[in-house]
Amino acid sequence: MTKNNIPNSVKDFMDKITQLCGEEHAGWAENFRAAFANTLTTTVRKQADGTTFLLTGDIPAMWLRDSTAQVRPYLVLAKEDHELADMIAGLVQRQFFYINIDPYANAFNETANNAGHQSDHTTMNPWIWERKYEIDSLCYPVQLAYLLFKNTGYTKQFDDNFIAGVKKILEVFITEQDHNTSPYTFERDTTRLEDTLPNNGNGSPVKPTGMTWSGFRPSDDACRYGYLVPSNMFAVVILGYIEEIFTDILPNNQVVKTATKLKKEIEQGIQEYGQTENQSGENVYAYEVDGLGNASIMDDSNIPNLLSAPYLGYVSEQDSVYQMTRKTILSKENPYFYEGQYARGIGSSHTPENYVWPIALAMEGMTTKDKAEKERILDSLVTNDGGTHLMHEGFDVNDPNQYTREWFSWANMMFCELVMDYFDLRVER
Repeated sequence: MTKNNIPNSVKDFMDKITQLCGEEHAGWAENFRAAFANTLTTTVRKQADGTTFLLTGDIPAMWLRDSTAQVRPYLVLAKEDHELADMIAGLVQRQFFYINIDPYANAFNETANNAGHQSDHTTMNPWIWERKYEIDSLCYPVQLAYLLFKNTGYTKQFDDNFIAGVKKILEVFITEQDHNTSPYTFERDTTRLEDTLPNNGNGSPVKPTGMTWSGFRPSDDACRYGYLVPSNMFAVVILGYIEEIFTDILPNNQVVKTATKLKKEIEQGIQEYGQTENQSGENVYAYEVDGLGNASIMDDSNIPNLLSAPYLGYVSEQDSVYQMTRKTILSKENPYFYEGQYARGIGSSHTPENYVWPIALAMEGMTTKDKAEKERILDSLVTNDGGTHLMHEGFDVNDPNQYTREWFSWANMMFCELVMDYFDLRVER
């Protein structure tokens, strides 16, 4: 798809947003127009088998997580545009093709070309770009399959590959409830400790809690403690989707029974082990725990994070523990919360100190009902785009012309989703 071949539905929607923005928010409209079509014109690659491969941006690979977030806003248009719906269904089919190759991998090649991190000490194959196991990599494709159905009625994505992939997801989640029995290890020859797992590739010690273990965060940085709470929250949500899909669309009592049991155990684990006290002694969700008494009070910019719990559908924005958690992570108590001359927000261990992420800023806006706060964040995102009219991975709160990743499709679409959210245009879930 080229810039001259943007679907009419997308052109019309960009015109609609431009009209809604008006003179007052002309900067939002300019950035929206640059970002919204960008994913279609630069990252979508239709395959001969009808599936869809999506580049993450300036890295020639497809992440299971990013690819879902890159197309999510298009679901609003896919209700009426069957070509868009087909493209998204093809992406789901591609995602589950990859999951069936290896459910522990997070990023894949377009062909079996041996590209990527083939020298990592783990079970690689030519299709895999990177094999960092992250819970959310398995959650996002289920979420997209479900949301495509909810928003369009499409069911073609629920094919044999989907059924086999869901069974693999359930198997991995159950295995990783006791990581000591897991076949998965990961080590990389590197001086950057965030890119490898300690303890001979097994990660730091954990005790079973009911939650499911993750080697890495959505940032692709290693977990400090093995139970990543926001990713377990996401798992609870998508296990509910699996229950619904395999009750109403693909009747399978055994899959439903397995998903229900797993959902209950993970939720109990979150409630029993996934909370801690902040510096004021108030109850908050921890970012990571190990079941041995250790817990981290922090949040990372990548989604799922604690900030995103209502967006994922895990809790309401008014939930008291969530509200206290939100207050804590949007403060200096979170070591990755940065505030400077031009911006304030959540950054990541993945980028330099004092770099905040547009993804996290957009999520901050989408998890508040305060229109003035949404407006403030959108103004900040546009002002701090480094003059590119596109979003980046992270930028310096004291010099927004200093940023990482000039081309980052996930961030572009999160900005677009916040603009849509401001005007009450949302994906149904």
